[in-house]
Amino acid sequence: MIFYDCSTAPSPRRARMFIAEKGLEIDIREVSLLKGEQLSPEFLAINPSATVPVLVTDDGTTLSENLGIAAYLEAAFPEPPLMGTTPQEKGEILMWTAIAEMQGGLPVAEALRNSNPHMKGRAIPGPANFDQIPELAERGMTRIGLFFDKMNAHLEGRDFVATDRFTLADITAFVLIDFARVVKIRVSDTHPHLLRWYEAIKARPSAGL
Repeated sequence: MIFYDCSTAPSPRRARMFIAEKGLEIDIREVSLLKGEQLSPEFLAINPSATVPVLVTDDGTTLSENLGIAAYLEAAFPEPPLMGTTPQEKGEILMWTAIAEMQGGLPVAEALRNSNPHMKGRAIPGPANFDQIPELAERGMTRIGLFFDKMNAHLEGRDFVATDRFTLADITAFVLIDFARVVKIRVSDTHPHLLRWYEAIKARPSAGL
């Protein structure tokens, strides 16, 4: 297998953590988003959507989304289980993964990509260019605060986001919450339950990759 990565971006970090938690060693190819390598003809031939992560499986299948990569690796390497072992667990894990993506990750992306001068004309990832909308940046900042509040309330008395063990939902929420630092928002003691969980996940070896 070949894993196309970018060490500075949150989306491939999610896949890196998943791969590490599975104990897998996969050939890694770095794609520099800063240098625009995702828009090169060579990479567009691999993923026309011009995004990372990408996993090319042993049989040549190209998977370009985190959920697809995770589902494939979970099926191919079921231990340790990171996406649930019962119908209830599977549903809960994917539910909280979606909540983290839509209510946490998307607002951070909106706040960053619609305010950072280096992303002028590149407000949405991919091969097409889009102008920044300042109002989306403002809305994103408000939504990040609401997401932190929601997660803090949810994690009271809980060690993990979904089920009673570490799962894909924890990976997703951790990476996206940690990435909020790019818009100068960090977990603090104003959200004590979220902070306790965040520090515990941060201490895992996979979080340092």
